[in-house]
Amino acid sequence: MQDLRISLVQGATRWHDPAGNREYYGDLIGPLAHATDLVILPETFTSGFSNEVIDQAETMEGPTVAWIREQAVRLDAAVTGSVQLRTDEGVFNRLLWATPDGELQYYDKRHLFRYAGEHKRYAAGDRRLTVEWKGWRINPLVCYDLRFPVYSRNRYNVERENALDFDLQLFVANWPAARAYPWKTLLRARAIENLCYVAAVNRVGVDGNGLEYSGDSALIDFLGQPLVETTGDEGVVSSVASWAALAAHRERFPAMLDGDSFSLA
Repeated sequence: MQDLRISLVQGATRWHDPAGNREYYGDLIGPLAHATDLVILPETFTSGFSNEVIDQAETMEGPTVAWIREQAVRLDAAVTGSVQLRTDEGVFNRLLWATPDGELQYYDKRHLFRYAGEHKRYAAGDRRLTVEWKGWRINPLVCYDLRFPVYSRNRYNVERENALDFDLQLFVANWPAARAYPWKTLLRARAIENLCYVAAVNRVGVDGNGLEYSGDSALIDFLGQPLVETTGDEGVVSSVASWAALAAHRERFPAMLDGDSFSLA
């Protein structure tokens, strides 16, 4: 199995400016062409985290879905991030997953941030997503999902060769600086308990609600150690997740064999 090159795109998302954000993030990720395997953008990267932008939500036929598919082809990499998207069932905070072969998958944020009223305006997702890329199984989640370890748990699967549902868990977020310590702590917890890598991307800057974001994007290994970790600057950082190191850790410390079986409602 090959290693996975992962690029974390930590930007200062423009408030309620989809076209401007597509241009901004396009410029940030342009140099990654043919130089990475996975590009991760923040949560709601076309607008910022706002309940007021719901009236401007695009559809799956809109420009942002087309844009992210174009970026995957241009970069020859998987590209992911979340945006507000409207369907017949409501408006979702939807993470898009695009690959250069034209495939597009999505995950709708399950846990809506009650503290900011997200649950009053947006529809909640009802299924987890695991995607396969470059031989890795990847579980993408969105921001507030990080606080729910049962939903985030890497479950034992006897039908899989390595017996775990995923190898990399990723989080895209708009996580304010005031709660930076829980962000950092929970990311490490998810990596340790799930015997996996965790890649997490948070935005920086100040949004239209006056909230400050400190970034703290990171790629964390299965021991909870950051392979790369940012501060509050805009930009892209990249690192490599080693398949051999992950496989060796799971063989040496097979905690998954002692896990509890359960199913999600």
